[in-house]
Amino acid sequence: MWGMELISSTYFVSKIIFGLLILLWLVSLRIKNSSIVDIFWGMGFVVAAWGTQLFSGIYTERSVLLLILVSLWGARLSGYLAWRNWGKPEDYRYQAMREKMGNSFCWVSLFSVFLLQGALIVVISIPVQATILSWSPIGMVDIFGALVTTTGIFFESLADYQLASFKKDPKNQGQVLDRGLWRYTRHPNYFGDFLVWWGFYLIALTSGAWWAVFSPLIMSFLLMKVSGVPLLESALAKRTQGYQDYIRRTSRFFPRPPKQI
Repeated sequence: MWGMELISSTYFVSKIIFGLLILLWLVSLRIKNSSIVDIFWGMGFVVAAWGTQLFSGIYTERSVLLLILVSLWGARLSGYLAWRNWGKPEDYRYQAMREKMGNSFCWVSLFSVFLLQGALIVVISIPVQATILSWSPIGMVDIFGALVTTTGIFFESLADYQLASFKKDPKNQGQVLDRGLWRYTRHPNYFGDFLVWWGFYLIALTSGAWWAVFSPLIMSFLLMKVSGVPLLESALAKRTQGYQDYIRRTSRFFPRPPKQI
């Protein structure tokens, strides 16, 4: 259905994404802070979506719907991370890598942080690209997919707001947030992200890109098994009072009522 058009589009998008990330890497060397790559994550998918649209040059109802959803999700996420990280030191993950790698960190960060993120953005955005290039008419599954994605954006946004409000109060320092959405899952923001990408896939599905299921599967794996839940929980368990009790009574990922302990 797409063939060379999708390959050409992906190549076009790749050049933009990797070019921007190399520039961002150069900035990170200047300011000695690799955390800026995290801010780019959401906007990277916005660039991928609009880059595909620029390559295609043709607007359809489905492409407009997807462009709106991707832009809303990506801009909100990057904006939130920029606000959260403004004036803060480099993330502890990159500090540890910098200390371990020494003088070779600058090149290690280029390939294992910046370009790796670019590769993930290009691969995970494939269903978004395929959908924008599709000509098939919009249907009810698209609407349902948009609803799933919108629910995910709302869930993620509310979770981030609740966490930011909690951290704003000095009395909560070192304490567990177990109210609001955080009462039902230990990672409501990641669960929201999970919904966003399965919603995108539902929209891609109706355009014929059923084979692009690898995209939400990769994102789900990253969130639940790699850079999301495990990495965060290992840090929180060490520095947050009562976190082990919170783990025992609260769902790890999918929301459900807390257990009585």
